[in-house]
Amino acid sequence: MKKSLFYYFTKRLFDIVSSLLLILALSWLYIIVFIINFFVTKGHPFYFDNRLRKNGKPFKMPKFRSMYKDAETHPEKYFTPEQLELWKKERKVDKDPRITPFGRFLRKSSIDELPQVFCIFVGKMSVIGPRPITQKELDANYTKEEQKVLMSARPGLISNWGVNGRNNVAYDNGERQKLELDYFQKRSLWYDLKLIFKSIGVVLSGKGAK
Repeated sequence: MKKSLFYYFTKRLFDIVSSLLLILALSWLYIIVFIINFFVTKGHPFYFDNRLRKNGKPFKMPKFRSMYKDAETHPEKYFTPEQLELWKKERKVDKDPRITPFGRFLRKSSIDELPQVFCIFVGKMSVIGPRPITQKELDANYTKEEQKVLMSARPGLISNWGVNGRNNVAYDNGERQKLELDYFQKRSLWYDLKLIFKSIGVVLSGKGAK
């Protein structure tokens, strides 16, 4: 659904102001997590994953590293064959053995996602939008028409899927795709605010976090 210029202007203005305020207000938390993660992950406090942003352009999405440093290069070292197959398809596994104890806390609290606030400030992401996904996920789970819709907006730190389904909803039965695409039918300034406030409860409860 096409939106007005007022919507896009207001949304971008909100992204800039809110991300700047978050960076300033949480600078102490960034520093603390960075220092702890530096020792826990042996000098690798951040992780950068290849994702897609608006118009299908690739970018490096940052997170505080929550896994052991060889988790991505050698997943077979940690997974059973069944877990490895599930990870290749969904990019999520229950009780992922690659996650460090501190990393579990970061994920449960969603603090691992905080570095993405910098992506919001520079315009690669938005506060609200579909979650950034990989090229492989896009090709495997969306039709060409659905891909055009999904790639027509900046990816979000908070998403319709993340708030209303998160890791409890997967690609297998089409529910994750449905939630992400449904956002484009419902999006408005009011709906974006609704998702922001609803996300607070989701984060505090740890619902769907893995």
